[in-house]
Amino acid sequence: MLGGVETRSVSPVFVGRADELAVLTDALARAAAREPQALLIGGEAGVGKTRLTEEFLGEAARHGAVVAVGGCVEIGAEGLPFAPFSTALRTLHRLLPEELAAAAAGQEDELARILPELGETLRGPHDEESTARLFELTVRMLERLAAERTVVLVLEDLHWADTSTRHLLSYLLRTLTSGRLVLVATYRADDIHRRHPLRPLLAELDRLRTVQRIELPRFNRAEVRRQLAGILAEEPDEAFVASVFDRSDGNAFFVEELAACRESGCRAGLTESLRDLLLVRVEVLPEAAQRVVRIVAEGGSTVEYPLLRAVAGLSEDELIEALRAAVGANILLPTSDGDGYRFRHSLVREAVSDDLLPGERSRVNRRYAEALEADDTLIRAEERIIRLASYWYYANDTAKALPAVLAASVAARRRHAYSEQLRLLDRALDLWESAPEEVRQVLRPADYTEVYPPCGCDPATTPLQRLDLLAEATVAARFGGERERALKITKTALRLLEEDDDPLRAAWFWTERSRLVASLARGDGWEELAKAQELVKGLPPSQVHAEVLVRAAGWGMLHDPGPGNLAAAERAVGYARMVGAEEIELNARITVGCMLTDAGDPERGFAEMHAVKERAGELGLFTLVGRAHINLSSQLESIGRSLEAVTLAEEGARLVKTSRLLDTEAWIMGNMAESLYSLGRWDEAAQAARRALQVGQSAAPRGAASARLSYLALARGELTEAATQLAAAIENFGTHDPQPQHRIPLFRLAVGVAAGEGRIADVRTEVAAAIDHGFPLGHHRYAWPLLLAAARAEADARGLPVADAGREAALAVLRDAARKLVTPAPLWTAHAEFFRAELLRAEARDTVPDWTAVEEAVRPLERPYLLARARHRLAEAMLAAGGDREPAAALLRDAHATAEQLGARRLREDLALLAQRARLPLTVADTPAALSAPDTDPAEALGLTSRERDVLRLVSAGHSNRQIAEELFISPKTASVHVSNILAKLGVAGRGEAAALAHRLRLFGPVTPAVGAAPRGV
Repeated sequence: MLGGVETRSVSPVFVGRADELAVLTDALARAAAREPQALLIGGEAGVGKTRLTEEFLGEAARHGAVVAVGGCVEIGAEGLPFAPFSTALRTLHRLLPEELAAAAAGQEDELARILPELGETLRGPHDEESTARLFELTVRMLERLAAERTVVLVLEDLHWADTSTRHLLSYLLRTLTSGRLVLVATYRADDIHRRHPLRPLLAELDRLRTVQRIELPRFNRAEVRRQLAGILAEEPDEAFVASVFDRSDGNAFFVEELAACRESGCRAGLTESLRDLLLVRVEVLPEAAQRVVRIVAEGGSTVEYPLLRAVAGLSEDELIEALRAAVGANILLPTSDGDGYRFRHSLVREAVSDDLLPGERSRVNRRYAEALEADDTLIRAEERIIRLASYWYYANDTAKALPAVLAASVAARRRHAYSEQLRLLDRALDLWESAPEEVRQVLRPADYTEVYPPCGCDPATTPLQRLDLLAEATVAARFGGERERALKITKTALRLLEEDDDPLRAAWFWTERSRLVASLARGDGWEELAKAQELVKGLPPSQVHAEVLVRAAGWGMLHDPGPGNLAAAERAVGYARMVGAEEIELNARITVGCMLTDAGDPERGFAEMHAVKERAGELGLFTLVGRAHINLSSQLESIGRSLEAVTLAEEGARLVKTSRLLDTEAWIMGNMAESLYSLGRWDEAAQAARRALQVGQSAAPRGAASARLSYLALARGELTEAATQLAAAIENFGTHDPQPQHRIPLFRLAVGVAAGEGRIADVRTEVAAAIDHGFPLGHHRYAWPLLLAAARAEADARGLPVADAGREAALAVLRDAARKLVTPAPLWTAHAEFFRAELLRAEARDTVPDWTAVEEAVRPLERPYLLARARHRLAEAMLAAGGDREPAAALLRDAHATAEQLGARRLREDLALLAQRARLPLTVADTPAALSAPDTDPAEALGLTSRERDVLRLVSAGHSNRQIAEELFISPKTASVHVSNILAKLGVAGRGEAAALAHRLRLFGPVTPAVGAAPRGV
């Protein structure tokens, strides 16, 4: 109501946007077919995003969809964690109480971090997976909720979104795969400047094919005319249309304001300032209404009626009258839940807020803060703490603001909103020096930090220090994925500590810095750990001391194994027990268990890790439970107990899936894939590795999963896929932290790919590099397969000139490396036997007894692929020696059946070739007549012409296209065409692989490299 006259500024007619609405309604239809939909609606402020959304929601409701809307809240720089999701889920909780309860069943305490109505949020656990775990649970809850009904979720004003909301939205859009869900998010395009935090998210979402972006343009002149006709309830004259179109430039909201100004008789529509246009209808309100509008503008995006009443200082009748005037003038609107008020458009709120005098702004914020302190029932409990912090901050009262901001940071942490916690801690650090000393002296670490005080002091009685806040901020940044920021904070803290004699604090920050340096690929973290160790040397036992020792022992176990690491880990256990730090103690005991196993005492090591697993489960320390499963399954595999490893990994995967420890699940699934591969359950192994890639959040477990897939592809003869997965593993592991457990398998895979492609020179280079890096204690499990693969490559290449030239030296290198390896279990004794026999085969000195020893060593191990390979070689040796052919035939048939079952193409081909040459049946379908038929020329069987056979012979000798052309009196271009045809017919990727295949099929006799030709591999 303006000047006592009620006005209408919103057109009852929906103007334009037909195409955009069609896109939205089409998404609704797709979602009804169980295909989740995601749409982003962008446009400048006032262009009509809200109106389009309202029209769509009306359409959705008419189709029976359940609609929930949540808006991002602007209450200061820190934002309100998960605000739009919390609001929307609260609506769903009200509309579908039983369905939502069923969808959240079993995870209420965790999901309460976003929807407090689900119950009480438990404290902890906090780790780098906490946020991802919460996100995963939220996504699965939404999928279950939308399984049988269409749900439309709208998130408004994404340009105000807090960091946690942006991350959750990104996670949701990347991982949502099922359910009848439509997710719509709106944002102001003109607010997204170059450094706006939403810009990277929009760029990321643009790359997702599942997300549609709708950009709303301004209205053209015809659309402005239609909008004015709806507002005025009559056709406007063209002069007025032209004036409004020129003034508004097609912005729908400004069209409404200009129309409202003319209808109310005000003259502000003539001003050059759009800001004045927004304020003019406020300024003609009654004084009490203007005052209420200014108070609402400073309260946030919405203000609850009880809070507004407490702040306004008016009687209830006066307040209602003032609100009626503001609502009648279309400046304020009641919220959808009827509990409060908001501005009809945020542009008006911003203009009113900007128009407040500096003293007026701080006074209004103070009154909001005082009202909340006096009555904690005025707003929702989960919002009170953070809004109180914002109000006191903008009231410019540091004495009140500092403890309020710190309390808000704790609340953000408990919601796993680590990015918001970090912003609040930044604000607390800014306030620290200006806050009165008497205020700082009464603050305690126990009340405001959850990182144990690095100084080892009593957190309940010692005053809070700036360094305590820096420690808390370091962990918040790390948990929130802002590792660069965390590294900078540790640098600031260590600079401050240069002036203080506080070795425990310094050691704590150096330990954190070690972790960060490694995760950011800036090094392996040892330099920082060494400094931490030096600082705690000679100090009494403490949590910091124990943590430094256990991290140093763990680093040594992974990078530089030796007896000193076991002593350090055992000392860490003792220190942790002395100071009552049971979580650190249990972590150290897992490290002790691994080292005992590597040192040749597996039963004692397994007993230690099982005990930790049980105790950690009792205490609810699921991260440690997960680590115990990771290490137990890995160590069981290391001594050949693969079936036990799979059983344990399956148990661990179930546990961590419930707890949503995603990286932990990825490690467990990667270990499971390794053991399933060993057991010959290759399809299951591939599924486990792909699951690890799907859920892994960090690079290392994803690298391990890619390595598992590369192993599978190699064994199946899929060299291109093997090379692709190897490259992915190398990229994930990086070069900054060369742990032997990752490095040696990558060398093994590189050897396998090079051998498969016929590059014997590269095989030798990779082996030399691996040996140069070394095979530390406890890493025989990775070294034996590498040496065996190299010996096999040398044996397979026997007879090729480029391979024979350096074979004697290569075999000597392999023998010398093998002498330094141990065989602590039957599995590795079998590998040693296999390795020895392959070396003899490379020298044409292998015999039936050699391969019999291999087959007997491998047979009890439940390693079907390894056994099939051993039986292939034993059968080959038996046939070469003459005598009874039936035992050889039985071995071939058994090995061929295994190769068929596994899909091991290369082994299957080798077995078929041997059977063909020996005229032995591999299956009942092979008839004696077929086997006794004259030998078929393998080159003809492959479809090679006579000329192509000549070209392949020269390719096998290492000739270039030009040399082939000269030898055969053809042009280089013709030679190139022949080579391409040969590669296609053989189904290989390159010249080396073609040469290797020709050698395996014995297509040619000994060949001599062309004069002056550079060796090109096998």
